[in-house]
Amino acid sequence: QVQLVESGGGLVQAGGSLRLSCAASDSIFSINTMAWYRQAPGNQRELVASITSGGSTNYADSVKGRFTISRGNAKNTVALQMNSLKPEDTAVYYCKLTVLQRSYWGQGTQVTVSS
Repeated sequence: QVQLVESGGGLVQAGGSLRLSCAASDSIFSINTMAWYRQAPGNQRELVASITSGGSTNYADSVKGRFTISRGNAKNTVALQMNSLKPEDTAVYYCKLTVLQRSYWGQGTQVTVSS
């Protein structure tokens, strides 16, 4: 069972930056997609950004130009650089791995942006 471990959440003022990281516990099949989702209280979980093993990326309109998703040198890691943070970015952020038609989720990390 693959486990995803997230780190990097915290409290930051509006306009600040945070970097989230996620690592899979085991070696994973080389063809996969990793993504970040977020869920604010009372809202559904939504896609923030995704990246394929080939490097193709996709972003939610609300974060384009502010967030950057990237793979680490170890192909089982992914990071989310978040700049120009806004209070509406406050949420629990989850890492997701999709490989061989199966999905795995991390436990989530809290990001709080104060105004």
